[in-house]
Amino acid sequence: LLVLPDGFEFAEAWFGVLRAGGVFAMVNPLLKRDEYEYYLAYSKCRAVITHTDVLPELADAARAARLRPPVFVVGSDAGGFTPYEQALAAEDPGSARAELEPTGPDDLAGWLFTSGSTGKPKACVHVHGDFAWNTELYGLGVAGYRESDVCLSVPKLFFGYATGTNLMFPFRAGATSVLFAGRATADELYDQIAAHAPTLLTSVPTMINNMLNSPRAASADLSSLRVCLSAGEALPPALYRAWRARTGVEILDGIGSAEMFHIYISNRLDDVKEGSLGRIVPGYEACIVDDEMKPVPTGEPGRLRVRGGSTAICYWADRKKSRETFQGDWCTSADLFHVDADGYYFYEGRADDLLKVSGIFCSPLEIENALLAHPAIAEICVVGRDDKDGLTKPCAFVVLKAGFAGKDGFSGSEQLAAELKLWVKDRMAPHKYPRWFEWRASLPKNDRGKVARKELRDEAARGL
Repeated sequence: LLVLPDGFEFAEAWFGVLRAGGVFAMVNPLLKRDEYEYYLAYSKCRAVITHTDVLPELADAARAARLRPPVFVVGSDAGGFTPYEQALAAEDPGSARAELEPTGPDDLAGWLFTSGSTGKPKACVHVHGDFAWNTELYGLGVAGYRESDVCLSVPKLFFGYATGTNLMFPFRAGATSVLFAGRATADELYDQIAAHAPTLLTSVPTMINNMLNSPRAASADLSSLRVCLSAGEALPPALYRAWRARTGVEILDGIGSAEMFHIYISNRLDDVKEGSLGRIVPGYEACIVDDEMKPVPTGEPGRLRVRGGSTAICYWADRKKSRETFQGDWCTSADLFHVDADGYYFYEGRADDLLKVSGIFCSPLEIENALLAHPAIAEICVVGRDDKDGLTKPCAFVVLKAGFAGKDGFSGSEQLAAELKLWVKDRMAPHKYPRWFEWRASLPKNDRGKVARKELRDEAARGL
């Protein structure tokens, strides 16, 4: 179990586990004790590699774990566990233990955890061949990694998205990776860009938005960037246009998952359709199906089924969910998409996020995209909320841009709320406009940087 901040030791340990024929699992180093207790019990890991800074939350959980795995600690204080460097120094590089394990493409290699948006995170079990497959087809074939690239990532290496874009893909291409510990903020990213002049930025829509709204946006030099990759959540068309207008740097939005290891549908540098996730990565297949797994007509929403050489073999210790998701060569998503006549895929949201308003289903994402085109909106999340008659209506949680908030720094006025309602009514069917606007200084995020929609949905259900 790797519980490390980004840095040299993460890369060393990650490749070392694979070289030895082991299986890695990666966990956010900023979690709390009870979360580590879950991962230790669920994984039944035989060793933990972590950092001094993680011990205040991890140490007691590790000592109390049923299997009591050995813990190796990077940093100045091992807290009574084994110092990482000491363990390395004790190994004999000429011993049989140090020899390269002769693994093949079907040998177990690693676990990638789901985001846990519908419950506890589940581990998608992958084999060695999965990583090689996607690295060649997406990393080199679509994203176009090259030896001259300098790669910088907003997501951290424990997240499979960044494990690919800032570790596997650069190593395969002979490129350079910039690693920094701690949370990625707009200021930190501007500092890293100024210091290292990256050519390739791995990001998420939330951080793209934060960078554009930063006071440093107007003066920052982003001329070194040749491309920005985006995934993890939907990229609103208004945000795409704002980034392109400010930076001139192309964004390649795409969709991937822990179940498929990485991105399997993506835009290309010479082929971007605004608002879409792009087209299928060569080597993969996809189709849109209904609840009975029958293909739906072009343009109609449905569940996405995808197959290719990077599909996980199962969810760890969950046969029922594995059989629901993995059927033969196919992996079936719980998310809704549609594909147009030209083969471009569009994200519709999770099935359980859809709102039935006035007897008609509507997507919160559609409402969010409309409101993000308004100059006052910095961030938004739309969920359902019952009115006094028990009928579901859209409710918008909003973070305003500087200059639009009141004296408290985040609240909007009744006049602005009325303006935003009219803005939506003028752009889509009238039943879709939010009946309530809840002003926030920030929106809650999960450890992948996504808006924690479930938290806001629960808050709305409690009556705010």
